[in-house]
Amino acid sequence: MIIYFLRHASAGEPFVSAKKDEKRALDKDGIEQCGYVGRALAAIEAQVDVIVSSPLKRATQTASLVGNEMGYEGKLQIEAGLRPGATVADFRRLLEKYARQESIMVVGHNPNLSQFLGALISESGGEASIELKKGAVARVDMRRSSGTLLWCLTPKALRSLYSAAVESSRPKTSRK
Repeated sequence: MIIYFLRHASAGEPFVSAKKDEKRALDKDGIEQCGYVGRALAAIEAQVDVIVSSPLKRATQTASLVGNEMGYEGKLQIEAGLRPGATVADFRRLLEKYARQESIMVVGHNPNLSQFLGALISESGGEASIELKKGAVARVDMRRSSGTLLWCLTPKALRSLYSAAVESSRPKTSRK
């Protein structure tokens, strides 16, 4: 199974009230980050059978925007196992639920999303230290109970690559 780990994009400052914070939406930068991530995944022809998101608004928005850019036409799945505070055991149960899928994308929050990623790629079953920045996406290829991290990209890196590609694709002119 291929698992794409996607941390929700920028959503501004957290609210003091946990109830209000669950409804915090992406900010302008977050929406832009989703475009870069989604277009990059589409460019490398990444395909997912299902997108699974935390129920918090900033995560579902990230999942929807990136999914749209990738051409994902399925229904967004909402799982409590991706909420802030979920445990590695909760995440493993979530993976069991989707074990028949060839490729999934999970969209959630730090620090637990980074912990889930670290636990999957650690040979000892302990933790590897991986920090997912806001809007970052990582690909892990799973074999049985452990995985291999193939790559991890931040929106900042993708924005730089996109800018460089646009710049190099402009026609060269000679001036006399």
